[in-house]
Amino acid sequence: MKVYLGADHRGFKLKEKIKAWLKERKINFEDKGAYQYDKNDDYPDFGSQVGQKVSEAGGKGIVVCGSGVGISLAAGKFKGVRAMIGFNVSQVKHGVEFDHANVLSLPADHINLKLAKKMVKVFLETNRGRQVRNLRRVNKIKQIEERNFVC
Repeated sequence: MKVYLGADHRGFKLKEKIKAWLKERKINFEDKGAYQYDKNDDYPDFGSQVGQKVSEAGGKGIVVCGSGVGISLAAGKFKGVRAMIGFNVSQVKHGVEFDHANVLSLPADHINLKLAKKMVKVFLETNRGRQVRNLRRVNKIKQIEERNFVC
C-alpha cells in the first residue's frame, strides 16, 4: 500500500515530521506537496493532488492543514475518496473500520506530533470492517458517487 501526503503552509511542518516518521518505518509514501514552506499557498492544491492519487491508484492519503477541514474537503472531491478529519485515535479507528475512510486529514493547529503519529499508525494499521450494516452504509455512499460523479 502506498501513502500519499499533502499539506499547505499551516500543515507543512507536521507533514514533514510525519514524512520522516514514515521513512523511519520504511512505509512506502509519495509526497504531493507542498515541498517547501510558502505562507501564500492554498490547501486545495495539495488536497486535490492527494485525493486524485487515492482515487486513481488506491492506497491511502494523509493531508494536513491548520483546521483539517479545508484540505479534507478538497481531497474528498474525487470518486472513491472518503476523507475524515482525525481528532483522536478511537475516532480514526472507527472511521477506517466502519466508514472505510481512506484519507486522514490532520488539524495541525489543534493536535501535537505525538497524537498525530498515534492517529497515523492506527489509520494505516486498521482494516476495513466487513459487518453487514457497515458495508450497506459504504455501498450507499458509493451509490451517491455513481449518481453524482460524471467520469
